[in-house]
Parts: sequence; structure tokens; C-alpha cells
Amino acid sequence: MPRLSSDPNLSICPDYAEAVYADARLQLTNQNIDEAQAIIILRNIWLTGNNTDKAQWQNQVEEDAERCQHLEHLHEEEQERQDQDHIDEEEAARKEDRKKNKFKYTSIPGLDVPMKPVIIPSTYAIRKLDKGDYIELWYFTNTGLDDTKLKSSVDEDAMVMATLAGGDTAWVSAAST
Repeated sequence: MPRLSSDPNLSICPDYAEAVYADARLQLTNQNIDEAQAIIILRNIWLTGNNTDKAQWQNQVEEDAERCQHLEHLHEEEQERQDQDHIDEEEAARKEDRKKNKFKYTSIPGLDVPMKPVIIPSTYAIRKLDKGDYIELWYFTNTGLDDTKLKSSVDEDAMVMATLAGGDTAWVSAAST
């Protein structure tokens, strides 16, 4: 059936008693049917056709609503899929960033501030470690760390630049500072 373009519920039954419809009434009149009965027959024919159009219109409206609902459902599914893809991409980027920057995301333990000073090995041992040279394990034992605290770790021959009382700068022995 062809698609209806206007709502048949808004249609008004024509007045078949008017002179415009005289030819249609004349075709229905005979010795058993007078003009009043012909008008009723024409109205009944129009009402039957209009009722058929109303049913078709109702089906058409329901199909349109169903199609619209189906398209809306498809759009929602597509939107959910795109949102999930976006979330997955963000999660993958976050995992990649965590993988590349492990130290940025390491957790900070909830420890208190240390009350005792940290004992650092001697500068000689640290320089040897920086160079990658062999160093005895003794420097990292309790005895070696205690020895570092007791002895001056500054070389006797080392010089540092210091500001004198008059504002001048001069090289002085590091052991004297």
C-alpha cells in the first residue's frame, strides 16, 4: 500500500446533499433507492474508506515509532561501544605510561621521618663505586661506617675557596674549615 501523507482522522465527510455530488447521487438512485438513501450510501462508502485509511495511518505511525526506537537503540549501542573504546584506549595509554615511568607511579610508603641521621659511606668508597672500581666490602660494614664517622673524610691536601673577613676570597685547607 502507498504511504499516506496526511492524517485521515482530520478528514471531514463531505456533504453529499450538495449540488456538486448530484451526479454521484443520480448513479445510485433507482425505483428502490431514493436520493436520501443515496446520500447515506455515499456517506457509508466514504466512512468505510476513511476507516481503512485510519487503520493504515495507525499502522504507519506505529511502524515509524518502532523504526525510530530501533534507530535510537542502534545509536545508543554505537555510543556505548565508542565510549567503551575510548575508555579502553585511555586505560591502555595509562598502562603504557605506568610501564614507561615506573618510578613516577611507585607508591610512597607511609613511614615517619627518620630521627637518626643517615650514615653514608666514605667519599673514597662512593667515588670508587661511581667509577665502577672494585671496593672492599669492609667500607659498608658497621665497622667501616663507624670509622667513616670518627675519621675526617676530607683529604689533608684538599683546598676550598673561602671568603675572608675583609671580603677577599682565598684558597684555604679543607681540613681547617
